[in-house]
Amino acid sequence: MAGSSDLAFDPWDPAFVADPYPAYAELRARGRVIRYEPTDQWLVPHHADVAALLRDRRLGRTYQHRFSHEEFGRTAPPPEHEPFHTLNDHGMLDLEPPDHTRIRRLVSKAFTPRTVERLKPYVDGLAGDLVAALVRDGGGDLLTDVAEPLPVAVIAEMLGIPEGDRAQLRPWSADICGMYELNPSEETAARAVRASVEFSDCLRELIAARRKEPGEDLISGLIAAHDEDDDRLTEQEMISTAVLLLNAGHEATVNATVNGWWALFRNPAQLAALRADHGLVPAAIEELMRYDTPLQLFERWVLDDIEIGGTTVPRGSEIAMLFGSANHDPAVFADPERLDLTRGDNPHISFSAGIHYCIGAPLARIELAASMTALLRQAPTLALAAEPVRKPNFVIRGLEGLRVEVG
Repeated sequence: MAGSSDLAFDPWDPAFVADPYPAYAELRARGRVIRYEPTDQWLVPHHADVAALLRDRRLGRTYQHRFSHEEFGRTAPPPEHEPFHTLNDHGMLDLEPPDHTRIRRLVSKAFTPRTVERLKPYVDGLAGDLVAALVRDGGGDLLTDVAEPLPVAVIAEMLGIPEGDRAQLRPWSADICGMYELNPSEETAARAVRASVEFSDCLRELIAARRKEPGEDLISGLIAAHDEDDDRLTEQEMISTAVLLLNAGHEATVNATVNGWWALFRNPAQLAALRADHGLVPAAIEELMRYDTPLQLFERWVLDDIEIGGTTVPRGSEIAMLFGSANHDPAVFADPERLDLTRGDNPHISFSAGIHYCIGAPLARIELAASMTALLRQAPTLALAAEPVRKPNFVIRGLEGLRVEVG
């Protein structure tokens, strides 16, 4: 274990955010767990530890199923943040068994592999149309023209959100996700609270309408979902689930798309191989998600004392599992700093693991494959038009935009 004062790890340093991977190598060399004072967290940089801790029931996304804030040595969130926490704390991602088990089981009844597979023609068609428009214009911003509109439209279509309400989805999501960064500001919190209220109100109206007139959409499926004990989702659980599916269902996909193409432009030999063989697309998606991980850090609370590499991490601590570092661990990935679209064994953890493994991973893969295939087919000369600017966020890793041209 080492202290934080002399670490290259600095999530507020633009140079670190631009390329955190050298600092991760230093962290892995330091040890298996490193105390980081600025965020009051324990950093875990190694793949084996991250993979094991994601499955360790001594850790939790919440502690409130076992302890009060006071018992856990933590301060309750300020009352003015309550709308955000009500929304966030009733979603699967921030619950532990038995609530997590019940909600995930019910959501799975509506969000089946068949439901996702049935969307494939719609996803492929939409991706094709978005890329065709980009080509007609001779290029544009890959982020706003293709990467964003595709997953937002898909999840809105799945949920059954009316066309007139869809323009707000991306801004609401961006404002809510600001709270997942390290030490968010009060301004960030205020935006997240406002977005939580507005998004929840929109969904409450939609749920009321679907109760009267059910459709084929996911909201109707969530209303109808029940099990042999006649357990059902509460209205708040439905709202929180819908918001989680939208936020998680497009933030990662948007950033995986632009991070991925930026990586391809910086590795022209790999891009040429992909253009020569579109059969590489599935492996390319996995490698690009490993190479520049869209979600860099995932947190867990320590519910019972644990030991990592001879260091005891006490109950009440918060662990920060560094997905980006784990995905570059040379103990698991040969030559991890090299982009290799033919990499065969690729156990990246970009979709997490254990009971919180991303329920939307199959949909994300369909969307990423659809946009990549459409770009390879329709824009075989796609090229970078301007050096992109990295977003200042560390946890959710993306670009401000990605200007491209089609010759």
